[in-house]
Amino acid sequence: MRADARRNRERILDAALAVFAARGPSAAMEDVAREAGLGVGTLYRHFPDRRALVEEIAARSLQDLRDELRDLRAGGGPCWDVLSRTVAFCVGQPFALIKSLAEANAAPAGRLALQDEVDDLLMQIAEQAQREGAVRRDIEPREVVDLLSTVVCRPGARTDDALTKVVLDGLRAPVPAPVPEPS
Repeated sequence: MRADARRNRERILDAALAVFAARGPSAAMEDVAREAGLGVGTLYRHFPDRRALVEEIAARSLQDLRDELRDLRAGGGPCWDVLSRTVAFCVGQPFALIKSLAEANAAPAGRLALQDEVDDLLMQIAEQAQREGAVRRDIEPREVVDLLSTVVCRPGARTDDALTKVVLDGLRAPVPAPVPEPS
């Protein structure tokens, strides 16, 4: 792909995120083109329809999350920190918007495979955090992933909001009470 075509594609993706976030998932494709500073024909040459555009946004966001998870794991350190940093990364991503846009259509195999890869990485991190004693053992790793998804795939998600704090606090393994010394 030529450099100018690549730039145009990125402008469209960035504009689509902004327009969909501001006007909702039913915003006109013409608004996306206008926000990108491009003609509608250019938009449709890159993305033949809304679904193709939404799928590209979803795939790009999932790829970014996958890469972030790999980097965080490679950096070492306690897995609880990896989970916390993952939540912080995710609230800055358009996952709520992607979820609302993508729910209307069946997901293509490529996005499903990418989602499975991300979920597998998160489950591995959750399992390791359980082995480290940081995450409760009475919650399956799949449930940990589902809870984290609930936290980050909603409008207005933040690391310091009540739902995020309560879910993360609820996932933490209880600290054993100190054993009293004999009198």
